Amino acid sequence: MGYRTEMTRHPHFLSSAGVALLLSLPAAMPAAAQQSPSDWNQPQQPFKIYGNTYYVGTHGLSAILVTSNDGHVLIDGALPESAPLIAANIRELGFRLEDVKVILNSHVHFDHAGGIAELQRLTGATVRASKPAAKVLSQGGEGDDDPQLGTNVGIAPVRNVKPFRGDEVIAVGPVQLTPHLTPGHTAGGTSWTWKSCEQARCLNLVYVDSLTAVSANNFQFTHNDRYPHAVEDFRKSFATVSSLTCDVLLTPHPDVSGFWAKVEKRARDPAKSIDVFVDHSACRRLVDGARQRLDKRIADEKQPPR
Repeated sequence: MGYRTEMTRHPHFLSSAGVALLLSLPAAMPAAAQQSPSDWNQPQQPFKIYGNTYYVGTHGLSAILVTSNDGHVLIDGALPESAPLIAANIRELGFRLEDVKVILNSHVHFDHAGGIAELQRLTGATVRASKPAAKVLSQGGEGDDDPQLGTNVGIAPVRNVKPFRGDEVIAVGPVQLTPHLTPGHTAGGTSWTWKSCEQARCLNLVYVDSLTAVSANNFQFTHNDRYPHAVEDFRKSFATVSSLTCDVLLTPHPDVSGFWAKVEKRARDPAKSIDVFVDHSACRRLVDGARQRLDKRIADEKQPPR
């Protein structure tokens, strides 16, 4: 299976400024813009983000570990070939894989859920997901209602998957993560919120799922039988994310939230530490960029065929 250009197929890899740039680009991208999943899988040394929250993913794809003395929670598994890197990163931080009790997912594309089957095998964790996502995780492959159906690599079936209730808080010891259904990019997309503290200061961390309207060439968001409520779902997801208390924004593709620029800034000025990550308007700006892209997509679909 050939891969499309990364910028075309996964514009959620871009910051809001990058999305604005993408909107002005022609449909055909130059060869220099092409990237393959190997670009996403570059090793990354793990590190603490804040409190009990750690970055354990690759350089191109996020995986987040939230820890406690009673067990840990892992969010996302990146690519199938990322699983050994994520496992090694968890160990490098001094944590045992067996203490990862729960694995969560943003959405069931191969670049965020592809490594979950192996990570579940290594940890023995329970995988918690929305009902639509849990179905895909359990059976493997792709979702029948996925706007990108046929353009992605299917995922391996995952063991020990348990759907969460809509109002359920996922808890491991004192760690509590709240799911927020954010469908549109996929029908089962989920964003996650939790608190991490250092001494007396606690921050609200938000892991926002992909919000971009990208699809296979034969799919229209405004008129399709595969996922007929996609546009409505996007609008609800935008409202959900905009309403979240958002101190620190994290995203499945770290560049979307300007994550590495913030990491570099912190390295230059360690005294500011977490303050470089705190941006209370980041979630709203992310939604603004996603809404712009959806509106453009809707307008393009209303144009008569050439």
